[in-house]
Amino acid sequence: MSVYLYAVTAAGHPHRLDGLHGVGDPAGALRSLRARSVAAVVSDAPAELRAKRRDLMAHENVQERLLEDGAVLPMRFGLVAGSDDEVLAALDEHAAAYEQALREVEGCTEYHLRVARDEDDMLREIVTQSDEARKLNDRTRQDPASHADKVALGELISHEIERRRERAAEDVVHALSDTAVRHVVGQPNRDHLVALSFLVRRERSGDFSRAAQHLADDLGAGAQLTLHGPLPPYSFV
Repeated sequence: MSVYLYAVTAAGHPHRLDGLHGVGDPAGALRSLRARSVAAVVSDAPAELRAKRRDLMAHENVQERLLEDGAVLPMRFGLVAGSDDEVLAALDEHAAAYEQALREVEGCTEYHLRVARDEDDMLREIVTQSDEARKLNDRTRQDPASHADKVALGELISHEIERRRERAAEDVVHALSDTAVRHVVGQPNRDHLVALSFLVRRERSGDFSRAAQHLADDLGAGAQLTLHGPLPPYSFV
């Protein structure tokens, strides 16, 4: 039977799994697979798996419990292997890489930070601050059929938005890097201007949260900052 993976830990991790259950309906029984120096928490994989709230919560609850007792390399939801033997072989084959990754995240948790800007507000700002954007905007209003001006305006706005994204990401990193071990820049989308993940030592979590609150205050009313965490260190595995 195929095997569902939750996390990789050091072989000596206690794997306190009492009271928890795995994904699937009926829920899979959790078990440990221990190789020479690293181990994995797994269950039998259900025949059909969807990202339902019940299964997502089961996946996260296992990882959060493991995180209470030591470093964890969390697997993404839905990762399945062919068999226990396949998992054990992979643990032994990649043991050195897993051990290094566990050392890097030891004593740390992850925080996700996003900065959003109202799209209409940002467009008004670009047109107000850029003489070229203002001229192109006026010309497209006077001549709605002017395809060249519309294309030029669209390209200019796209460039300005990207410039603001880069500047906002730099400002966030500058404000929070002293309280974090590492960071990675995520992919922005229509809902947010900047997305970053920070690896933070547990004893610095309060410092990081306070620095994030100061940053939110400095951003002002035109921007909205959201912070999620502490989380298993998905982005740093």
